Amino acid sequence: MKKRIGLLYGGKSAEHEVSLSTARAVTGALNFEEYEVYPIFITPEGEWRRGELLKKPASTIEELQFGDDVTILENNITDFLIDNNGKAIQFDVIFPLLHGTNGEDGTVQGLLEVLNLPYVGNGVLASSAGMDKVIMKQLFEIAGLPQVPYTYFIRSDWANEQEAIIARCEEKLDWPMFVKPANLGSSVGINKATNRDELVKAIEIALQYDRKIVVEQGIVAREVELAVLGNDFPEVSVPGEIKPVTEFYDYDSKYKDGSTALIIPAELPVNTVSGLQDLAKRAFKAIDGSGLVRADFFVTADNSIYINEVNTMPGFTPVSMYPLLWQHTNVSYPELIDRLITLAIERFEEKQQLHYKKD
Repeated sequence: MKKRIGLLYGGKSAEHEVSLSTARAVTGALNFEEYEVYPIFITPEGEWRRGELLKKPASTIEELQFGDDVTILENNITDFLIDNNGKAIQFDVIFPLLHGTNGEDGTVQGLLEVLNLPYVGNGVLASSAGMDKVIMKQLFEIAGLPQVPYTYFIRSDWANEQEAIIARCEEKLDWPMFVKPANLGSSVGINKATNRDELVKAIEIALQYDRKIVVEQGIVAREVELAVLGNDFPEVSVPGEIKPVTEFYDYDSKYKDGSTALIIPAELPVNTVSGLQDLAKRAFKAIDGSGLVRADFFVTADNSIYINEVNTMPGFTPVSMYPLLWQHTNVSYPELIDRLITLAIERFEEKQQLHYKKD
């Protein structure tokens, strides 16, 4: 029998458009002879809508946003489990293709856990830790992973202790500094600061996206990424290097202007590659990852390695770094999707063996 897949995408997030591109790409790679595919769209306002069973890949993003003749699930989002005839839809797995807040951060994962549904990707802990750059960095520190210096604060600290925060940044870090919202991806809200005025401006911009802000030491280094796939015994891809034309790998260079060169595999010494692969695996385990993670690193001229971050739901179109890394490691895009679905079901079945009451 065909496996019944619920594609969950869109979302109330600054990365809503990225999610739509991912969903369209995944529908193009799924084998409709093996899967029944139900589209579940979350609008930018947070309204849930379930479309009819897909018969073929979506040819445009607009197809995945539906019209007015769909089931609108505004009162009870769990209605996506019920078909239009009032019968339960027995999903074999939910495939969350949500990037950023309200999707990649553990919130939707928590809902799916409570509903006892198998789902692709990282669980609640890994998703939330992977979204919050401060918690992530603290876990990496405990795991002994090398990182660039950083500091952080919250909105109320900035409102009451602005001069003290600037002084702390200058004491702990050297110019340039990078200012980031702690809970966002796709380089949204990130800016480089080379002096106090730019630092203040960058912080004010970042505070539009999150209440917690990270300020990191700038570093002259190559940006190298690796893909991790698996559950308890993860595999790691070849490394790929990002060479943006802009000063850093921002939102536009990732998704809009096509100005960034992706070099796969990255030209690195064998020992550096093995070191990166080991650190990627350790980072995956540090957050208790499952399914997929993209691990991002800095590599300096003397081949010193610093972990930047992990992304628990990386860009997932065929031209995104995560699938491209696996393509160059002999795993095709359709095969990658199949493996992620299998990993999700395996993890769910393992959880069903747990005892929830005392014998």
